[in-house]
Formats: sequence, C-alpha cells, structure tokens
Amino acid sequence: MSAVELRCNVRAPGVPLRHVWEHTVGSGHAPLALRADYQTQLKRCHDELGIRHVRFHGLLCDDVGTLVGELDKLVYSFFNAFQIWDALLASGMRPFVELSFMPTILASGSTTVFHYRGNVTPPRDYGAWETLIRKFAAESVDRYGVAEVRTWFFEVWNEPNLRAFWTGTQQDYFTLYRHTAAALKSVDAALRVGGPATADDAWIDEFLDFSEKTGVAADFVSTHHYPTDAFGKPGDDTEAQLAASERSVLRDRARRVYGQARGKPLYYTEWNTSSNPRDPMHDEPYAAAVVVKTMLEATGLVDCYSYWTFSDIFEENYFPSIPFHGGFGLLTLQGVAKPSYRAFEVLHHLGTELVASLTNIHPTVDVWVARDSGAQRLTVVLTNHALPRHPIACEHVRVLLEGAPRPTDAFVQRIDADHANAKAAWLAMGSPTYPSAADVEQLHHASRLICEPQRWRVEEGALLIELDIPPHAVAAVTLTLGAPVSST
Repeated sequence: MSAVELRCNVRAPGVPLRHVWEHTVGSGHAPLALRADYQTQLKRCHDELGIRHVRFHGLLCDDVGTLVGELDKLVYSFFNAFQIWDALLASGMRPFVELSFMPTILASGSTTVFHYRGNVTPPRDYGAWETLIRKFAAESVDRYGVAEVRTWFFEVWNEPNLRAFWTGTQQDYFTLYRHTAAALKSVDAALRVGGPATADDAWIDEFLDFSEKTGVAADFVSTHHYPTDAFGKPGDDTEAQLAASERSVLRDRARRVYGQARGKPLYYTEWNTSSNPRDPMHDEPYAAAVVVKTMLEATGLVDCYSYWTFSDIFEENYFPSIPFHGGFGLLTLQGVAKPSYRAFEVLHHLGTELVASLTNIHPTVDVWVARDSGAQRLTVVLTNHALPRHPIACEHVRVLLEGAPRPTDAFVQRIDADHANAKAAWLAMGSPTYPSAADVEQLHHASRLICEPQRWRVEEGALLIELDIPPHAVAAVTLTLGAPVSST
C-alpha cells in the first residue's frame, strides 16, 4: 500500500468555519412532530448535534386543520400548528416554516402528493390565501411574541419547479409568493420570507429578477439539491445515477448558486446523499463520508445546509417498519444513530476556524484541519470517498502538520465498516424487522463514536500523524495542543 502524504502549516491564517449544517434539519410531515418518539429524537439532535431549526412539509394541509370548510364557512384553527411549534420550542428548536400545502377549501384542483395527499394546486383565490397567511402570522406573533417569530424563517412552498409539487406555472408561483410576502410583512416588516424553494437549484435568477422588478421582499434565497437530482422513488437505480455523477458536484453547484444569489443569504433547505427514500447507502458509512465532505466543502458558500431528514419517522410514501430500510434519517425508527448521525457529531465538535483544506489532491482522500478559537485544540478530519462503481481502496495517509505544538493528548474517532456502523450489527443479528429492547440496546452500542488513542511523532520538524483510511470512511484526529514542535 503506497502512502498518501499531505502537509500544511497550522500557523497559517485560517478562514471562518461556520457550522452551517447546524442551522436547520429536515423532517417529513408536520403532524409527526406531535409524536413522543419524534420529539425525543429531535431534542437529541439539538442537544448532541447543535441543530437549531427544523423544516417540514404540510403545515397547512387538512390533517393539521389549519383551514377547513364547515357549513359553507371558512374555519381557521391554529391549535394543532401551535401544538407542533410548542413541541419544537420545548426541545430547544425553532421552526423553519415551509408554507405548504394548499388547504382543500382553497384549492383550484384535486392533484395531491404523498400518501397524506397534500394538495399541490394553486389557490383559486389568492386573496383568500393571503388572508390565511396573515391570520396565521398574526396569531403566531400574538402567542409567541414578535421577537421570537422574527427568529424564524418563512419559506414559500416546496419545489414548485416540479410538477409533482406544483401544478401551476412559474408565474403562478411568483403570484403566490407576492401574496405570501405581503401577508407576512403586513404583520411585521422584520419577519423573514424567502424562496423559491426549488429542486435542483432552479429559478434563482428568475426569482430574484421578479423580486427586484416588483419590489417584493426576498430576505433569503432557498433551494434544494441532491447528487441524483431526481424526484426519487423506491426502486430507483440510485447507484447508477450516482455512478454517472461527479465527485464534489454539490460543492460545484453551490458555488454557482452562491454567485447567483446577489449577496442574499443562501439556504439549502434540502439535501441528502441521494433523493431515493429507500437507498441502502443512507444507512451505511458511505453516507458519513459524503456528509463530512459536502459540509466542509460548503465553507464560505452557504448560510444553511439542511440535511433531509433527522429521523426515519417519516411517511411520504408509507410508514416503514424495518429498522434499516434506506430511509433519509440520521436516526432509525428506534432512535439508533446511523453513520451519518455520527458524521454530524464529528462536525459539531470542530472548531470555528478552517486552517487547511487539502482536497482534489488525491482521487479519493480529502483532509481538512480545523482549530478552535483559543487555538488549544486542532482536529484533522479525513475522508476516503468515491462515488459508487468508481475505484476506491484502503489508503495509508501521512499528514504533516508544520508549526504544530506538541499535543498533550491525541485521539481518533472513526466511522467506517468496522466503527460506528449499527447496520452491520443489525445484519449480524439476523436483520430483525421488530428488534427487541435488548437488540436495540446492542445497536446503540454498535453505533457509538469511540475515542481511541492516536500515535504521533515529530518528523523533519513537523508533527506527523499516520493512519489507514478504509473505503467510504471518516476519521477525525483531535489534538490537545501543548509546547511548540522544534526541529532540534
């Protein structure tokens, strides 16, 4: 095995490492937030991963009861919506409010999406829609206080450029946006509204042209992307789609959209390693490597990078039962951490300054070096990642840290086939569909992120760290710094 050697000067000026992955996380369907297990998992994501907002579909759907018809009258009820928000706030989270889907009583058609039948048609009366949004915002401000609601984000609709989610035209969406923004700003001018919430980074220029020409507020730009960029379905040949993609494609797309955003905050309110809700790789170390690589490559480009989703408690197609079924979540139905969850845990504990980004030097290995603000802790993060059907092997990596003080402590945390990989343990126990409490405890144990001692030595006046990185893996070496290294 030949060695991959990378070096950097840790005394060089760094760049801010904003934890944009902690801004928001996704979730499937608003009523799920009323479940006790959902609330427990969400609080865990806040407490352990530092995530601050959550976004989901369907807040205005009939099953929430926000607006229904009774005896030919419109009946507004925000009780269930406020129960949901109460639960979020109790867990330390705040809503990133996706205003969707169309209440049936306002809908211009009958086309729906997902098993819960969210209506995806424009309103037959845009004025009535504006009244709904204004009432909703006003009642929210009255209940939670204007200072609190100003910390939220209001995103208009979900992926209107896909026929599956919006039967109207682009112009119809802009009309919906104009009425929504007017309603929110009439309640308080400081409420934040944005869009176009599109799939595949679409409509950014058109949306901002519309905003500038009409004077309609756009406080932020939001969009979505996946490496597959398809409206994923169970049974999709996701592996073939990914094999035909390009390594770092999400970074390249984010860079382009950053240039289009005209200085406005850029929020990616959905992304994942693929758009298939039954992709086996979502449960495997492959996803962890993609998460770390994607998030660190987004440095300086985005303000929010929201993973879709935090939990497999999710029901767009149907509610699953198998613990490792390839769902979008960071956590299984039982709350067992997947490798992707552990990747976010590694990211959460990084410092706030990126000292080095050693990427595109090797076909599969990338390295980043981060330090905390007090320069007392340095973390070297390594990934070994290739797209499916592309060459990848275990690599011996040598990282030379020039100017690094001698560490007083050094440990490594790994995510790979043999570390923090609960799916492997589940397969070994016979893949039970309904694991017992003892089984779940064993899976929790297998999912742990373990700190192992990391050896180091001084070579040519630099601090040398050597380790083997298996395929589709993450390794994070954390150094507590002491006296400076000397070449003598």
